Amino acid sequence: IDYFRSLRDDGVVRLTEDPRPFNFSRINNEAARQAHGECLVFLNNDIDIITPDWLEELISHALRPAIGSVGAKLWYPNDKIQHAGLVLVGGLAAHAHHGRPRGDHGYFDRASLTQSLSAVTGACLCIRKQVFDEVGGFDETLAVAFNDVDLCLRIQARGYRNLYTPYAELHHYESASRGGEDTPDKLARFRKEADVLSARWKP
Repeated sequence: IDYFRSLRDDGVVRLTEDPRPFNFSRINNEAARQAHGECLVFLNNDIDIITPDWLEELISHALRPAIGSVGAKLWYPNDKIQHAGLVLVGGLAAHAHHGRPRGDHGYFDRASLTQSLSAVTGACLCIRKQVFDEVGGFDETLAVAFNDVDLCLRIQARGYRNLYTPYAELHHYESASRGGEDTPDKLARFRKEADVLSARWKP
């Protein structure tokens, strides 16, 4: 937070602070409303860059008219895959190729291929602002979980494709600042959000 404030004080960024309880959807919708650019990049604060041209890679796809959202290849710090796109299973979503080590290209090499998938993670997601506004942004009733999946499925329902690229690579420490879903309150909220996603999209 001190680092973000120092960037604001140096005139590098505009910073919006929200003292209310954490709601990923709300804070990103508010940031999107204030953004001036043609493309939006949603990027968690627990990310380290691996490939220097990661942003060019994401935006080059996001600017294509047929593409809705674009997601990167995310690695855990131990160089096992955290995210290589999301697939729908049993009414919910799961990370494809999760846990595979560097050098393992996944099922039929798909972890290493640019491709359309049902969804990509909001931990690093690039989208044209016009598309984001067209689908109504993130659903704020999904405060923490599955808001990215729901967004991508609404994008897909509007006729756009969600794209995963392995050529933008980042380390993701996954919930480093929020912690895991490991308290009774967090687990209850997670189950509620999972039920929303399932009820909305399983049919």
